[in-house]
Amino acid sequence: MSLETLDNGKPYTAAYYGDVAAVIKNLRYYAGWADKNHGKVLPADGKYFAYTRHEPVGVCGQIIPWNFPLLMAAWKLGPALATGNTIIMKPAEQTPLTALYVAQLIKEAGFPAGVVNMLPGFGDAGAALVNHPDVDKIAFTGSTEVGKLIQRGAADTIKRITLELGGKSPNIIFGDVDLEKAVEAAHFALFYNMGQCCTAGSRTFVEDKIYDKFVELSAERAKRRVVGDPFDPNTESGPQIDSEQHSKILSLIETGKKQGAKLAAGGGRAGDAGYFVQPTVFADVTDDMDIAKTEIFGPVQQIIKFSSVEEVVARANKTEYGLAAAVFSNDLDRVNYLVQAIRAGTVWVNDYNVFGNQVPFGGFKQSGLGRENGPYGINNYTEVKAVVIKLTDKNS
Repeated sequence: MSLETLDNGKPYTAAYYGDVAAVIKNLRYYAGWADKNHGKVLPADGKYFAYTRHEPVGVCGQIIPWNFPLLMAAWKLGPALATGNTIIMKPAEQTPLTALYVAQLIKEAGFPAGVVNMLPGFGDAGAALVNHPDVDKIAFTGSTEVGKLIQRGAADTIKRITLELGGKSPNIIFGDVDLEKAVEAAHFALFYNMGQCCTAGSRTFVEDKIYDKFVELSAERAKRRVVGDPFDPNTESGPQIDSEQHSKILSLIETGKKQGAKLAAGGGRAGDAGYFVQPTVFADVTDDMDIAKTEIFGPVQQIIKFSSVEEVVARANKTEYGLAAAVFSNDLDRVNYLVQAIRAGTVWVNDYNVFGNQVPFGGFKQSGLGRENGPYGINNYTEVKAVVIKLTDKNS
């Protein structure tokens, strides 16, 4: 936990109760798959016996992001090892410490040499994995921009790829919900991990009948959020990952102000040192503003007004991304309609950022290819081989 906090800046309590606990559950889940991923016997015309084998893909290059370094490593190690592959993992250059410690634990556990290999480095190390002819698969979690480069690079050798990329997720809140609970849920959806979540509910769509009160309560909650030393148990938000991300967030906040969004809370750096950003809330955001279109990856909430179901569906889907979404409402018919109408890989109902090792995760559109977790995660790491055997006629 301490390594993750030192490396990433996330609060120690979040690393302890969130990331590490989830890592343990994920690895235990995939350990259970090791003897259960098998083929099928198939009916075949004529005197033939047919069956399938699920075989390892081979050498898997895995490129890990900096926002959840340990957890994303587990999401990729678990299914790859359970299906018999070998791994070359490149942790993010900003956050290599937990990956290197995992490598030490793997060695202590007695894994054969060469099964899991940690390759710290910058982008050129990841590019080398993508371009190498002896790497059979690439799994990447990160930005859509880099994902596109990986897809182009993998084309030369027709590598199998899994891409979990960016998002600009709509969080749709109707007027029939408990207002205070909805405000807290939307606050968590955006500000968790300093807003550095690919699933962050950054486009908070709020029905017009509760809009003004929702903005008021959201601003009050953001102002109460504790920003500071991540090792302090009272801290809710630590620093952003680095100076580049810190500057990008502050620049987009200034753009939001210039384009006419109403600043309801925050709006600048927090403190005089480090990469801290004030929890920021914008109201009166319109779909054409940069802050409503760009993945900010920081603690900046945009609250957008809507009036009808048809309107909010169209606006929620008007994005190049499709990673996640949420609907808050007590109207079951309306919820069911929205769940089907929204184009996203995950849709939460009356909650946010709920993950399970059994539940697939991945995106529509430019949010990625393939799925992680559950049996879908297993499928990413196997090749299906068909075997057809001619049966001898016992009378011949």
